[in-house]
Amino acid sequence: MLSEGSVDHVVGRPFQPQGSASVEDFARLDIRVGRIVSAEPFPEARQPAYRLRIDFGPGGTRSSSAQLPGTYPDPTALVGRLVVAVVNFPPRRVAGFVSEVLVLGALPGDGRIPLLAVDEGASPGDPVG
Repeated sequence: MLSEGSVDHVVGRPFQPQGSASVEDFARLDIRVGRIVSAEPFPEARQPAYRLRIDFGPGGTRSSSAQLPGTYPDPTALVGRLVVAVVNFPPRRVAGFVSEVLVLGALPGDGRIPLLAVDEGASPGDPVG
């Protein structure tokens, strides 16, 4: 999910002008399917968040800080879920925790962050394009 403190400047943003990004820009992002293997409360974060461990198959297991408690109050409900994440951003330190990937979700104006869904047939490590 978006890292701690980063959601506020994104919610409700206008559409970017057509042509402001290229196919080459998109191709530089390594977006992969992963499976959440653990989700724990992250009380040290400034905004309510979970510490996630996500299995990316051949890409290994990586960590992420995700502001999901408002949408998913029970972190155990996230375990086993397939998610979509950007895996090639540099790691970010969030309240002493290293967040290695950016899990993707929608940003409706009500503050919830519903995760992007992955249909049956995809596996951890599969590229998204």
